[in-house]
Amino acid sequence: MSNLAIISGPSGSGKDAVIDKLVERGLPIERVITTVTRPMRPGESEGQPYHFTTPEKFQAMIANQELAEWAQVDNERYYGVTKTELSRVENLKDRIGIWKIEWKGVETIKKSRPEIKAILIAPPSIDVLVERSKKRGAQTQEEIQNRIVYSQEFLQHKYLYDYVVVNEENKLDQTVEQVIDIINKIS
Repeated sequence: MSNLAIISGPSGSGKDAVIDKLVERGLPIERVITTVTRPMRPGESEGQPYHFTTPEKFQAMIANQELAEWAQVDNERYYGVTKTELSRVENLKDRIGIWKIEWKGVETIKKSRPEIKAILIAPPSIDVLVERSKKRGAQTQEEIQNRIVYSQEFLQHKYLYDYVVVNEENKLDQTVEQVIDIINKIS
């Protein structure tokens, strides 16, 4: 049995808000830190919540087989988790490792590590995702449109997940309770 659980969902589904609430509620959570090639956003720093690198360095990590999983998202950015990071979290036996990855990563991991349970945080609709993306600001209309297309593709892969939790608008606490129930079953 693994101390890891995957939490996944398209941009705007609320997966980060769910993870933040799990931490706030005192669950013994350890985040698996993803390496990304996107720019830092305000409030982020190296290791919080991601490791940031260049596309060239990320491609070298792929070539050197340093990644447990990786994906190219929006046809421009890379996201992945190093084997070293995964080992760090798995060695923390008193913690629940929360691994946030895209559907492509779930597909990869389920082939080699089917014992790791995957939870999809799904939006109630694509329209809600669009509104959440607009509220975030700092995204161009083209970026929002690309996210919509990717989100539609993302939601076509629900079959990869062991659990699906719909994050209804203004019902985050209910979503978190459902995720806590799932984590209690699998840990």
